[in-house]
Amino acid sequence: MKTYLGKMRGERLRRDTPDLGDAFWSWLGAVAGMGAICWLSAHWLSQQLLIVASFGATSVLLYAAPESPFAQPRNVLLGSLLSAMAGVACFQLLGATTLAVTLAVSLSILLMQLTHSVHPPGAAAALIAVIGGPEITGLGWWYPLMPIGVGSAIMVVVAVLVNNLARHRRYPLHW
Repeated sequence: MKTYLGKMRGERLRRDTPDLGDAFWSWLGAVAGMGAICWLSAHWLSQQLLIVASFGATSVLLYAAPESPFAQPRNVLLGSLLSAMAGVACFQLLGATTLAVTLAVSLSILLMQLTHSVHPPGAAAALIAVIGGPEITGLGWWYPLMPIGVGSAIMVVVAVLVNNLARHRRYPLHW
């Protein structure tokens, strides 16, 4: 019991001076990635929804933590797509109910783990598929493709281009 409770104590966090160069590259990636999606949504695909809340968290992983396993292209693309599909299926079967929300998130986690494609914002994409309102739920089975698939692909392409501009960054670590 002592060992179990001791794990909850955690350790002291050592705070180093922020790396301003690294912060700049993260900022530039987020500006380029979200800017591309927003521009496409406003100008080229103006009749299509291309922006969802989970893309904010995807931006953090792709541009601020590109070395994270959760930020690798396979995880971003497959994890997001599978999760969105789980969310749509739950909504189609159960509507916007608490059971649908519970199953959408938990099934997305299960699918991502089974396919080695864990991407935490994927669970948010599943949740959005259930509670996103008529604009999202009206997309039905198109939701995994547009906005999730197209938006995720755009952000991965931007991550490959921007993260490799910095000498100290390499993205992706694996496909």
